[in-house]
Amino acid sequence: MKRFLESSLWLIAIHMAALLIFSLYRLVEFIALHSLITHPDTSVWGAFLRGVWFDNVIGCYIMVVPLAVVLIAAIFGWSHRCLRRGVTIWFAVFYAIAFMPSAANTPYFAYFFKNINSSIFGWFGYAATTAGMVFEEKSYWLYIALYFILTAAFIWFLFRLEHFYTKQLEATPIERKPRAIGVNLVATIALIALCIFGIRGRRGYNPIKISEAYYCEDSFLNQLGINPAFNLLTSELDDLRPENKELRLMPAPKAVAFTRQWLGITGKADSSNVLKHQIINDSLHKEPQTKPNVVVILMESMSGSLLHEFGQKLPLTPTLDSLYQHSLAFTNFYSAGIHTNHGMTATLYSFPALMFRNLMKGTVTPHRHGIPTVLKSLGYENMFFMTHEAQYDNMKAFFTTNGYDDIYSQEDYPKNQVVNSFGVSDHFEFGFALNKINAKAKSRKPFLATILTISNHPPYIIPSWFKPRTKDKETQIVEYADWCIGDFLRKASKEPWFKNTIFVIQADHGKMVGQSDAELPVSYNHIPLIIFGKGVKPMKYTGLGTQVDVMPTLLGLMKVNYTYEGFGVDLLKRKRNMVFYSADNQIVARDATHCYVYNPRMGKSFCYDAMPGWKLHDTHFTKAFLSLRRYVFSMEQTAQFMLDRQR
Repeated sequence: MKRFLESSLWLIAIHMAALLIFSLYRLVEFIALHSLITHPDTSVWGAFLRGVWFDNVIGCYIMVVPLAVVLIAAIFGWSHRCLRRGVTIWFAVFYAIAFMPSAANTPYFAYFFKNINSSIFGWFGYAATTAGMVFEEKSYWLYIALYFILTAAFIWFLFRLEHFYTKQLEATPIERKPRAIGVNLVATIALIALCIFGIRGRRGYNPIKISEAYYCEDSFLNQLGINPAFNLLTSELDDLRPENKELRLMPAPKAVAFTRQWLGITGKADSSNVLKHQIINDSLHKEPQTKPNVVVILMESMSGSLLHEFGQKLPLTPTLDSLYQHSLAFTNFYSAGIHTNHGMTATLYSFPALMFRNLMKGTVTPHRHGIPTVLKSLGYENMFFMTHEAQYDNMKAFFTTNGYDDIYSQEDYPKNQVVNSFGVSDHFEFGFALNKINAKAKSRKPFLATILTISNHPPYIIPSWFKPRTKDKETQIVEYADWCIGDFLRKASKEPWFKNTIFVIQADHGKMVGQSDAELPVSYNHIPLIIFGKGVKPMKYTGLGTQVDVMPTLLGLMKVNYTYEGFGVDLLKRKRNMVFYSADNQIVARDATHCYVYNPRMGKSFCYDAMPGWKLHDTHFTKAFLSLRRYVFSMEQTAQFMLDRQR
């Protein structure tokens, strides 16, 4: 029993020493880069505490194998010196590797304002140049020296610790009593399980992600808590995923030229963003004379096919159907993709979907310019409400980085209101959001509130008090989601801020409704868009539109002047003759009468006559389809090009 305890203490001492070294590197980074802090009143302890959390994940990765080997050996009294020396060398090698990113992170962060990530592997093809860059820059010498000093000290400590515990073990007699073996076996299983839990990092349905490091509005402090080795490892794993492979549809310069032409962008392209240009909606004022509040509601999976407005025979959406008759309502509007993250990045930041890619989840949190950042620059206070955990899809980190001040999630709601793995029901979320909006409105500052619903996503949870008119649970949940919107609007209409607010209601994406009509069923991407409120004239807009158009159209209604870097157009000023969107392994372009679907991995095209009914075109690549193909290829390739430039 005593030998087992001595072996356990030996491993724990190594683990604690490694956490101390990681924390020292973090302290060095803080001291060197504390001038980057933009919110000096923020407590730095949050970053250091979260840092230990992330450091522990890396420590547990390194620990799990020697922990199992050493403790199982200790159970049966096996403790040969070669085993202990092998374990010491294991720790020396792997921690020497794990400390490298921490040592390099301070100068890397100072230059790129992001933690070290997999992009550094691209430098390995230029070994001589890279080595020269590192060793010829004198300011890096301090961090190189620090690495060798701390690593040498840690390895020295490992061997001294091994020597100390070798003496302790050799002086302790071996116990082979069945009871002692049983107790030690249970303890071994518990410690291995604890180590595996440390690797996972948390109890939720997702393992730890970088979102957990985000605790404040300061970008530097949020990133300070992320262990650089963790960041490097996860970014490389992200890059290896098939969905993150880069598109190569056409030459980038050609794609950019076509994209700028279709978007009506003239003049010389900005080297930092090829689509950057100025939007002037009010030539007399730099800022709008009035600043209406904005409420954006993104409804989960609300396909246009679920609305009576678009042919649905069941009475599922009386609220949305009524709004369609009294608002600026769009009848040929399409989502950018078929996942929530696509809908959010396209709607709020005017950036299109790229097949499987989740453009919010990169290990280095992407920076985007969009509705939240433009309104924030005008003095708006921005809130985001979700039903589930804040780190899902990297939402907390992404939205904190990109213009939102307050983010509310499952962590902010009472536990007894959590109904499934996606958190709380829509009606509770709307009630919570209304209370927060009312409190914010008292400050008399304009606000942006974005509310992401979830109920119309399995597992469906319908409150017992709600009485639907249909019998199928899939339609009942649609009735409930629609009722929640109506209830929220009825209550909000009684508040003073309501009359000075623009509401934007749309789906994040659609879902399969009815029969499949094409290689990519239209119901997945055809969604409602409704805008009403302060200064918005009701009308039916029958032209084509897509989620990337929401930002320029909304800011046009608000008469805001801004710098634009997105893929959309103000639909009230310029009509589209084509739209494009994506669905995992497909990209799509369509006009009023034709639809072109392409699967890049298969290299296969599908050409449809879309009006009056869907029909696969017998002859591929007539003039209409060639135009659609070039359109979607150029748009998607330009988006890929912009992502490459941001790495």
